Amino acid sequence: MLLLAPVRAPAQEAATSTLSSPQAAGDDWLYAGSDIPRDAGWRFGTLANGLRYAVRNNGVPPGQVSIRVRMDVGSLFETEKERGFAHLLEHLTFRGSVHIPDGEAKRIWQRFGVSFGSDTNAQTTPTQTVYQLDLPSVTAANLDESMKLLSGMIREPRISSAAVEAERGVVVSELRESDGPQKRIADATNAHLFAGQPLADRSPIGTQETLAGARADSVAAFHDRWYRPDRAVIVVVGDADPAEFERLIARYFGDWSADGSNPTPPDFGTPDPKAAVAREIVEPGQPAALTLAMIRPWKKRIDTVENTRRLYLEYLAQALVNRRLENRARSGGSYLVATVGQEYVSRSADVTMAQIVPLGDWKAALADVRGVIADAVQTPPSQADIDREANEIEAFLAKELENARNEPGARLADDMVRAVDIGETVTSPQGQVDMFKAIRASATPQVMLDISRAIFAAPVTRVVLTTPTAVEGGDKALLAALAVPAQIRDDRLAVAKVDIGELPAIGQPGTIVSATQIPGLRAERIEFANGVTALVSNNAVEPGKVRVNVRFGSGNRSVAADAPNLLWTGDYALVASGIGPWGQNEIDQITNGRQIQLNFDIDDDAFELAAESRPVDLADQMKLIAGKLAFPRWDAAPVERLRVGFLTGYDVNDATPNAVLDRNLRGWLTAGDARWAAPDKAQIEALTPAAFRSFWEPRLASGPIEVQLFGDLSSVDYRQILADTLGALPPRSPLAPTEGQAVAFAKHSKTPMIAYHRGERGQAAAMTAWPTGGGLAAPRDARALDVLAAIFNDRLFDRLRAEQGASYGPVVDSHWPTAFDSGGYLLVGSLLAPKDIDRFYAIARGIAADLVARPVSADELARNAGPIREQVARASTGNLYWMFLLEGATRDPRVAAAALSIGEDISAVTAADIQRLARRYLKPDRQWSGVVLPQGMSLADASALGRADGRAGGQ
Repeated sequence: MLLLAPVRAPAQEAATSTLSSPQAAGDDWLYAGSDIPRDAGWRFGTLANGLRYAVRNNGVPPGQVSIRVRMDVGSLFETEKERGFAHLLEHLTFRGSVHIPDGEAKRIWQRFGVSFGSDTNAQTTPTQTVYQLDLPSVTAANLDESMKLLSGMIREPRISSAAVEAERGVVVSELRESDGPQKRIADATNAHLFAGQPLADRSPIGTQETLAGARADSVAAFHDRWYRPDRAVIVVVGDADPAEFERLIARYFGDWSADGSNPTPPDFGTPDPKAAVAREIVEPGQPAALTLAMIRPWKKRIDTVENTRRLYLEYLAQALVNRRLENRARSGGSYLVATVGQEYVSRSADVTMAQIVPLGDWKAALADVRGVIADAVQTPPSQADIDREANEIEAFLAKELENARNEPGARLADDMVRAVDIGETVTSPQGQVDMFKAIRASATPQVMLDISRAIFAAPVTRVVLTTPTAVEGGDKALLAALAVPAQIRDDRLAVAKVDIGELPAIGQPGTIVSATQIPGLRAERIEFANGVTALVSNNAVEPGKVRVNVRFGSGNRSVAADAPNLLWTGDYALVASGIGPWGQNEIDQITNGRQIQLNFDIDDDAFELAAESRPVDLADQMKLIAGKLAFPRWDAAPVERLRVGFLTGYDVNDATPNAVLDRNLRGWLTAGDARWAAPDKAQIEALTPAAFRSFWEPRLASGPIEVQLFGDLSSVDYRQILADTLGALPPRSPLAPTEGQAVAFAKHSKTPMIAYHRGERGQAAAMTAWPTGGGLAAPRDARALDVLAAIFNDRLFDRLRAEQGASYGPVVDSHWPTAFDSGGYLLVGSLLAPKDIDRFYAIARGIAADLVARPVSADELARNAGPIREQVARASTGNLYWMFLLEGATRDPRVAAAALSIGEDISAVTAADIQRLARRYLKPDRQWSGVVLPQGMSLADASALGRADGRAGGQ
């Protein structure tokens, strides 16, 4: 059964039957041979040609239908000369079919409100290829047309020489952009762990050589061999009649036929016990890392209740070990992070893997992790330890059950596809809860000891050490370390009684001084005498769920643009440093089995502590948040762990163009503003617990405080809960003035700014941007800029990717901050080869100039505004959407007004608006550009490569 907890099981071939009608009673092919309780929401069927399907009604979000077409073919089905063909075929299929012009499917779906890349997508893995379409605002006509388009694409994709050449360039760009240290490490690790099996060298992306050798006839032959109705599963979930889904599947796929019999899948092999045990991978600039794998042959199993019991117990056994490993890391030890995970990998192997990031001596880290595992297989866990981990699973399943009616159809469709791929079934959330209740009762210490022994024993053990410099002895040193008998490490958590009542009293309950409804919203504004304001929406959108966001202080505005800061330290260390009398372990114990969280974030105008809770836990959830603000603890260990973690990964910051951009782009765009510029190595090395406390203590004590409570509040006295917690705090003042701060934009220059990476010579990145605006004074312009960015992106995609294959993922983004009246920008960028940099800038300049000179057509405007409007309409059915938009609404009425007008603002965007904003902002004399080049290469060198490529292409 597909577990809701992150556990995977082996695959089995699901039985099929041949039916003359779209649906036959009892045709539950997914459950063949299984006693798993069926999820009655699904309807199953098999067409006469062998195609299987699963359909169901689901109204979340309203008006959407999610379609998935799964083909039982992936990279493991390729021959040596076909490596990458399954993935290349995925790309070709989504270009369209022989029945419509190349690329027209994308434009048709755009007119239906579909966003390319999020609503339409595809994925190729070693074992399957899946096509995805989420169709918003469904009508009988657009659903029919969409099924017709998908049928044509799957059955008869356009596999012409021109199409193959174009998509080869895109896939080669994807391969180039993903290449780098991490990919080399992953490929070498897979080659070692799965030696002797096809999985060792069957990455879905393929190789330069096999992609270069792909021709229309060879790709078509691959399609004809594997794309057959008896290898297809269609899943349709959405806000319509399942009988209509069945009718459309039968209409557009029922006459699909294939030549000959279904080919026998290739043999995925078994782990080779004679292959090398140890492998050292030297990768300069990368942090040291260890992988210890215990590998067993994959076994085909029928998914039954007993199989589900085994899966849950295996997950419990892993959780027990991971808790001990994390306990050791928190208290200081030989590794920064260590985790174990057990997985059934691609129908090829059953693997239990320990991933370790050592601190200093890798031998000590390996020994310590092996010691924890040795303890797990020699001494039973206590029942208290078992119950702690079982409580977490039980709480998760209860949460899924409470929110079952709000489960998005897209997730249900994806879960079904995943179940088919791994050979499992699905059951209802209630079925999950009921089964786990019985399974938990069987999880005794002796049973868990037996399970631990099973998942940590294997006929094949392999170890990989990734290191920036070669270690003395190399592979032999690894073998020697593995040969040392494991010494038991007892890092089990001590059993301690911790109660929320131990938190010191916050103060006398606060007094409400005003409570008013916000016009146009199902929400009330509450203000307490201490200045705390709250926006509360009591609704049944998510039964049994309450979302909390506590915004305090002034966030990025609390720091001057040129002042040193420690904003970069808050994400992990601030929460992990504890509350009052408790460190992180005690907080974990308080929250065990409950929906209580502490998630920290920094916004431009506030710091945020957010949580997803439930009514029964809300009072303690708010006590914990208020306690963090009133009684912060300052444990030193999380700060040191953060410092070491930053330093451990520091040298990878320039390993690829993407790494350089992730670290530096926001700082470049804001002219080096310290709030967004990344810390250098000296700043990281200088971090101390004292400096951390000095920076964060006044911010945790600062105001104002705004609370958002959205969700199922009908069973709780939320006013009293707020009064007892945040309303009881002493009045707070802002740390620093929050008005009038400006955000600068990078200075214009005639030639691009240059940065360098240490990765492959064929990798580069190019960006260009224009300053726009910010604030709440012009919300319609902010929305119109989103549409302008979508139009720009659509044109860039068509020219840079679809036509020329120069980039896998060009991007255009409009950033319009609301907490500042400046700092907005329109960013255009792409990863690409150095030879294509001049081409990128020429295309970007041409698009910008055309948007300035000519109004866009009505069709282009509709194709790009429609998907944005649909995304807003879908998102607006959930609480998270409104919470995000209404941040700050208790203090500035313009926030709510802007939130309420978004749909209208997008619909009101005209071609004249797009041209007006293009003329206002896309000015060459304000444009900033930047490139990331390989070390030692100049812009002139890149241009020369482009000219040479152009000459070669013209010959």
